[in-house]
Amino acid sequence: MLPAVNRVLRIIDGVNRRIGRTVAWLATIIVVAQFAVVGLRYIFGVGSLILQESVLYMFGILFMAGAGYTLLYDGHVRVDIFYRDSSKTYQALINLIGNLCFLLPVCIVIWVMAWPYVAASWAVLEGSRETSGIPGIFLLKSMILVFASLLMLQAIAEGLRALVAIYSKTD
Repeated sequence: MLPAVNRVLRIIDGVNRRIGRTVAWLATIIVVAQFAVVGLRYIFGVGSLILQESVLYMFGILFMAGAGYTLLYDGHVRVDIFYRDSSKTYQALINLIGNLCFLLPVCIVIWVMAWPYVAASWAVLEGSRETSGIPGIFLLKSMILVFASLLMLQAIAEGLRALVAIYSKTD
């Protein structure tokens, strides 16, 4: 593999790996927080809107920031009727076409369409509709841009990896 391509792959993979492993801890925190919400409500008769909204925030962050990590480890759903039994070169070609024709354009559209939505939210520092809710909806909406960016970066890395596999013909 070319040293420059290898360096780019290491950087992109490293970013998504670190972010993915970090936000994975949110799954445990979500379980504890949701247990606390239910326990407080049904055992003590006390509700906590901030705790309840924090579960939604963490859930959104977990899935939006973890999408690139999931792609890195090939964890996304794939229809592999023809893919599974194919040669490595053919699989790399399918991955390249999928990344260039579908994933990258969708990420770009999401980013472009989300920018005004997120910018408008930041302009007013949008908060919860509930008076005692978390005053950070603008931060949560920003995760749409993070999602598209991290997924786009990983799609570029996967495309480069596919190109290397195609040109090295390692079947």
